[in-house]
Parts: sequence; structure tokens; C-alpha cells
Amino acid sequence: MVLIFLHLAILGLPLVLTLFFHRRKLSGFRLPPGNKGWPIIGETLEFAMNHRRGFPEKFVMDRMCKYSSDVFKTSLFGEKIAVFCGAPGNKFLFTRHNKYVTSWWPPSMAKVWYFPDNQENTVEVTNKMRSVLPEFLKPDALRDYIPVMDSMAKEQLETDWSPHKQVRVFSLSKKYTFDSACKVFMNLVDPEQLRRLSNPLTQVVAGLISIPIKIPGTAFSRAVEGGKIVREELLAIIRQRKRELSENKEAISIDLLTRLLLASYENGETTDDEKQIANKIIGLLVASHDTVSTALTCILNYLAEYPQVYEDVLQEQMEIAKSNGPGELLKWDDVEKMKYSWCVVCEAMRLSPPVPGTFREAITDFTYAGFTIPKGCKTFWTAYSTNRNPSYFPDPEKFDPSRFDGRGPAPYSFVPFGGGPRMCPGKEYARLAMLVFMHNVVTKFRWSKVNPDEKIIYNPTPAPANGLLIHLLLNEH
Repeated sequence: MVLIFLHLAILGLPLVLTLFFHRRKLSGFRLPPGNKGWPIIGETLEFAMNHRRGFPEKFVMDRMCKYSSDVFKTSLFGEKIAVFCGAPGNKFLFTRHNKYVTSWWPPSMAKVWYFPDNQENTVEVTNKMRSVLPEFLKPDALRDYIPVMDSMAKEQLETDWSPHKQVRVFSLSKKYTFDSACKVFMNLVDPEQLRRLSNPLTQVVAGLISIPIKIPGTAFSRAVEGGKIVREELLAIIRQRKRELSENKEAISIDLLTRLLLASYENGETTDDEKQIANKIIGLLVASHDTVSTALTCILNYLAEYPQVYEDVLQEQMEIAKSNGPGELLKWDDVEKMKYSWCVVCEAMRLSPPVPGTFREAITDFTYAGFTIPKGCKTFWTAYSTNRNPSYFPDPEKFDPSRFDGRGPAPYSFVPFGGGPRMCPGKEYARLAMLVFMHNVVTKFRWSKVNPDEKIIYNPTPAPANGLLIHLLLNEH
């Protein structure tokens, strides 16, 4: 019996030593300060309440003051997270990608977004499809779509805006951005197909960032169901396009969907390619349905609040309109002239960020600002640590587009599209979509808010509480 215990002790010694030294190593870490909050839910409720009250930056700024202006720890949506703050924090995460950190999606988002068999390798799926996107989303490739966006904006304003004295901006801007994205990315214009995609996608967006409790009636449960419907609809569209390509490749428009399919043929098509393409299209549709439409709504909100800014935008856009012949659609050179309008867009995104930040995961132990970030720890960069921070933007509550004249803000202090190798590939598409719509709405209408005191709420992106109902007047020129 003694020999048996002796053998067990010898066999177990390596495990004991491993656990001892691992615990000793962890005890030597100087982890970021902060509060993990309640069991399971962490600080999610306080985070959500600040958003609903219209002060999302309060959650971040309070903890920067209390714990550290460099990095603090918290727990959100069931995950322990190190929040990196300020321009140095942004720079560190953006420039250390694949050295210290890699992309990461919360499991709740993966369950909503991806096919079940792709949920465990979301980074691999994303990286594979990102390699195809940049070429299509570069300015040279997108410039041919500017007249398409312009034509669609004109048509929607004539159909959905002009007949009415009052309109709700948020819902109509979503319609424009979603319809434009479907046209540009998939050459999809059939109203019934658009409806079958749009309705469940609304459920996806509403529950994408939510407490991952799958109980009927919760935002997360509805988002999971909506994601399933969207994926099935996209698979049907993808398979139809594949049939069309096999019958007559020359007759097919070279949109993003076609390029993704042709790339999969060249690389040796696999059974997973259809699902991976659908996953990537979902990501682009979510961005167009939510972030671009959110930004447009906030832009129109600020133009209503600041008449002189509106007049300056109108002057710039009218000069562009008058330089074109009757019925001539916008082109690349026209968009390049919209310098002041782009400053207005940037200032709107500074005060009302359409993307609050993104996640990463530590792939090794590393030190930042004197604190150790252990391997496996989730990290988050946040726009709220810089955008209203007086250290970067004096008088931060003032709407002042001139901040973006010339050299603009300090590097890494304003990053609405992220940065580094993981910068949003749709940045240029979003810029064109916003400026083209601004051109059309400003040159056609003047407007005022029905409720001047309408509250902005965040879930997590900003939106007027009642959709920004406005009075419309036709511009006379």
C-alpha cells in the first residue's frame, strides 16, 4: 500500500509543480485595477443603463478616473475584459495585432451572426473572407457605384420623403443604406427579397449586443432566430448566383457576391465556402443597416440643431450640383470636393460614435502601462475614452467641424473605423454612402425637429428615442 501511494505521489509531482509555479506566476501579475461586478452579469446592467440614459461615455470615464486612465478591468456580457483607454491604448491594440492580440467575438455575437459550425473558428472565417474584400472596397472599385448610390438616394427622397410634410429620419435612412448595400454588394433590387432580408436583420441588430440569455421574448433570442432566417435567405441567393455563373458568366454583374464566388472557385471551392460568404455578407449588411444609417441620422440631427453648419454644407453641395448638367449623376470628382461636408460627418461621429469600440483577445502574456494582461484575457478599445475627452478635443461638447480641418485631431484619438490591419474594410464605402445621401437631402430639403428636446439613446449605437421626426420644406434654388 505504501508503494502504491509512493508511485502516485511520484506520478502526480509534475502536475503539482506545474500548478504551483502557475499560481506563483499569476500572483506576481499586476493586473489592471477595476471591478468585475456581480457574478455572471458583471457590470452589464450599469453599462446598459448608462447607454439607455444617453450617457454611454460615463461608464468609461468614471472608471478611468477611479482606477486608471490607461487600462481598467470590468466584466460585460459574461466576459472579463481589460478596457484600453486613450490614444495610446488605441495605438497599442491596433499596432500589436497578431503579436499580442488577435480578433475576438463574444460568443453571444457569434451565435447570432455565424452558422453553428463556424462559431468555434470565427477568427479563421473572418480572416479568410477579409482577404477578398479589400480589392472590391477600394476607391477604384467603388467609384463606379457612386452614380448608383446617387440614383437610389434621389429615388427614395422622391418616393418616401417629398410627398410628406413630416418624416421619421431613422427608419428612412435605414431603408436607403440597406437597399444601397444590397444593390452594391449583391445586385439585389427585388422588393420581396429585400423585405425577407430586412425584417429579420432588424432583429439581429437589436440583439447583437445583449445579455446572452436564450429565453423566448428576449432580444438575444429574437436575434438568434433572425440570424437563422437571414443566413438561410442568403444561402438561397448565393446558390442562385452560382447557377447563373455556371450558365453564363459574362452576363453577371461583377458585384461583391460574384467576386467572392469567383475567388472561391480559384482557391478550390469547399462545402464551407457558401456559409463563409454568407457570414461576410451578413457583416456588411449589419454595418450598412445599423452603423451607416445611425451616422446619417445623427448628421441630420446636428444639421437641424446648427443652422449655420447646414448653410455651409448647403453652399458646398450646391456648388457641386451646379457644376453638373441637368440629370447628371454624381461622380468620384464630385465626392472628392465635399471637404467641409466630410468634416461635419466626422464631428457627428465624434459626438455620437456609430461604433463604440471592438474586442480583441490576448494571445500571450504582455505588459501595458505597468499592468500585466494575461494570455486569454479579452480586451476592448473604446471611442468613449477619447471622443469627448478634453485632453484631445478642447470644449468637447461643442459641435465644431473645424476640428477636422487641416491636420485634424491627434493620431489615434479619433478612430471611427478602427485602425491597423483590422481597420474596417468598408470605410470607403461608408464615406461614399454618407456623402452621397447628404448631397441629395441637403440640396432638396430644409428641415426642423418636431421635438427639439428628443433624447438620444444608445443600444449600443446612438439613435433618437422617437426616430427623429422632422418637418420638411423643399429647398428653393
